[in-house]
Amino acid sequence: MKLTDFDYNLPNELIASHPTNNRSDSRLLVVNNFEYQDKLFSNILDFIEPNDLLVINNTKVVKARLFGNKPSGGKVEVMLERVINNKEIIAHVRTSKTIKIGMLIDLPAGITMEVIERIDSIFKLRVLNDIDIYHYLEQNGNLPLPPYMGRQADSSDEERYQTVYAKHNGSVAAPTAGLHFTNEIITQISDKGAKVTHVTLHVGSGTFKPVSVENIAEHKMHSEVFEITEDTIRLIKETKQKGGKVIAVGTTSMRTLETVANRGMSAQSGETDIFITPGFEFKVVDKLITNFHLPKSTLLMLVSAFSGSEVIKKTYEYAVKNKYRFFSYGDAMLLTRQKV
Repeated sequence: MKLTDFDYNLPNELIASHPTNNRSDSRLLVVNNFEYQDKLFSNILDFIEPNDLLVINNTKVVKARLFGNKPSGGKVEVMLERVINNKEIIAHVRTSKTIKIGMLIDLPAGITMEVIERIDSIFKLRVLNDIDIYHYLEQNGNLPLPPYMGRQADSSDEERYQTVYAKHNGSVAAPTAGLHFTNEIITQISDKGAKVTHVTLHVGSGTFKPVSVENIAEHKMHSEVFEITEDTIRLIKETKQKGGKVIAVGTTSMRTLETVANRGMSAQSGETDIFITPGFEFKVVDKLITNFHLPKSTLLMLVSAFSGSEVIKKTYEYAVKNKYRFFSYGDAMLLTRQKV
């Protein structure tokens, strides 16, 4: 498989730079093989049955972008990748000159961080003050909207670039399929007899990293932290026994579920760098709610593995022709796993 197999033409005007007025006003493209239904996301209830299980990702986006200076006065941007603890973080560091181990970074509210280690293209930083790191980020950080939106976050993004069920701090990007859900829709799903459960996967900035090698087998996948509870494992097993469908809300939920399936279906936490490409054997997820993904991205490869490369190719052509909105604030799809 080549990188060019996962490319498509997208007019710039179809990239959603702002959300719809209401979360569930986004469109929903229901895909079943090469058949399409054009719906609104508020119609999602029509495609969830009483014995089904909806799996959401309850991670919470943090204000991960910080702007500071070197002691010499040079500007520095710190983009959080992961919090290790209140004293250490892993981050992208951008400055006009070479970044050296031992370099100090002066940040808002009198906080100083020191570069202590290089890890590939990112860095480990030590916090030289006593702080609660998540509280500090909330007070002094900036919400990191994806670069393709072409704008800085405003106050409305603090609500809309967060799912209504966000709970655990740790992501630098939203699990965007979940942005369409309202509390009312979740209640309606439960009232219908379906179950709703959660996993936690903290989304890293690697989700925006394009694949740069033509042979995709050579791509190095980024690693992300996840957790799945015993209650969720139990509900998955019960759903399968009753003949219901496991519906993953977003690629992050899917990656977590399929990681756990490969490691033994049990409650666990850890890291995953699972790279799902065509030919992957899915063991848990039956349906996937997801947004439209970037050309040449690992997520486009994932949905191609799930529903079939040719189905996804034709689906994206249909979505462009029918002017669906793309990427994080865009519209949604409901995909079914291809029969093999």
